[in-house]
Amino acid sequence: MRIAGVDIPVGKTKKIDVNIAKLPSGTLIDIPIIVYRAPKEGPTLMLLAGMHGDEINGVEIMRRIIREKLYKVDAGTVICIPIINIYGFINFSRDVPDGKDINRSFPGSKTGSLASQVAHFMMEEIIPHIDYGVDFHTGGARINNSPQIRVQTDDAQNLELAQAFGTRFILNSPYREKSLRKEAFKHGKRILVYEGGESLRLRKSAIDEGITGMQRVMKHLKMKDSAPKPERETILINKSTWVRAKSAGLHYSFVRNGSKIIPKEILGEVCDPYGTYQINIKSPLEGYIIAVNNHPVINRGDALFHVGN
Repeated sequence: MRIAGVDIPVGKTKKIDVNIAKLPSGTLIDIPIIVYRAPKEGPTLMLLAGMHGDEINGVEIMRRIIREKLYKVDAGTVICIPIINIYGFINFSRDVPDGKDINRSFPGSKTGSLASQVAHFMMEEIIPHIDYGVDFHTGGARINNSPQIRVQTDDAQNLELAQAFGTRFILNSPYREKSLRKEAFKHGKRILVYEGGESLRLRKSAIDEGITGMQRVMKHLKMKDSAPKPERETILINKSTWVRAKSAGLHYSFVRNGSKIIPKEILGEVCDPYGTYQINIKSPLEGYIIAVNNHPVINRGDALFHVGN
């Protein structure tokens, strides 16, 4: 295996610092990649975080995987990329400095925008080596996602991998244009997208579930002999909808993330700051809360609760 001009021999761990760009000051921006190749043959699994620089739960998941050497499998190869969007990470931003989203820039271009160049690197240097991947994300803009795997569930192999991950919810999520998941699928590579927690805030439960789910995927792929068992039954979400604010004001949530709800159940309320009105937010259907907007000040039309069934 050769990545960015570096050979990785069987039975070894290799840290590769890939120069992706540099700051206007001339400071080099490197993407660290840790690769482990077990002596025994097996599949190659990519573990990726930091596609959106402000989604740090995934970064912490990767830090613990590396710190605890969970990437050292019995068979196969693991490619760890803790932060693919270094620019976004150091600037507390979802995107790169030109405002583009790396995950809407695939397959990328060697001479395109900065986001496109990062996507091109992934497609040229990483994706050809892998068989499977887990891309760790969190909710954005104060959206707290209950731990969930997003896959296109009409693909049997995708669904099997998602069930092996064993998180609380599996969300049917069609491929998005120019995303890593879709471009990788075109090359026969299947990538799970894990969502848990919210941007710029570490949430231990989401981090722990991401780590144990990753271990269960490794066991399913016969890369490891054992993994922690899921604590709860996995629930398949075929459809989902956002309950939106009908008025601006202060938002109070009454339901816990991940809880089951019934039609017309009061999920929360929106009040004006002057005490003149108070509006209940009701569930339109029976299902589960799979995400909650934690922002206390909202505008009319803002997404408040993501409900799936």
